[in-house]
Amino acid sequence: MDTVGNGSSGARRNEDIALDLLKFVAGSTGFGRPTVPSTGFNSPAAPKPEDQINQLLDLYSRCLHVVDGGAVKA
Repeated sequence: MDTVGNGSSGARRNEDIALDLLKFVAGSTGFGRPTVPSTGFNSPAAPKPEDQINQLLDLYSRCLHVVDGGAVKA
């Protein structure tokens, strides 16, 4: 568990930073929000909760990888 900062009480763990990044990305893109049907368009079937959880965990692991200094995978 690496920390960012100078070791003072304000230091944050990479896991906390990755979680904040996950929240930002999910909030900015509408990730995880239910789709709202529009007139004339059929909405796709709602994703299963298990699929949404797996997608969130995958996104978190990608955020943690980036915070740890890894490159973004396409």
